[in-house]
Amino acid sequence: QVQLVESGGGSVQAGGSLRLSCAVSGRTMTNLDMGWFRQVPGKEREFVADINSSGHAYYTDSVKGRFTISRDDAKNTMALLMNSLIPEDSGRYYCAGQSAPGQFDYWGRGTQVTVSS
Repeated sequence: QVQLVESGGGSVQAGGSLRLSCAVSGRTMTNLDMGWFRQVPGKEREFVADINSSGHAYYTDSVKGRFTISRDDAKNTMALLMNSLIPEDSGRYYCAGQSAPGQFDYWGRGTQVTVSS
């Protein structure tokens, strides 16, 4: 059974930083495209960033220059470094894995990020 477990969420003031981690178990992460999504109550889950198996990263416009996604296939982990946080970054952040083009098929349970002004 494939499991994704997020960690590193918390509360921080605007301008601060957090580093989220995602640990994958049950299969190798090597051939997975990995991503981060976030959701706030009453809104749909939105894409934040992803990184493909070749290490190329993509970001939603609102986080470009502030967030950095990375992966360590040897450790089967992925991370999201979030700098210069703003209140609009608050939400529940989910780690996801994609084994083939299309929708992400593996999801974690999420970790909460709260940014206060």
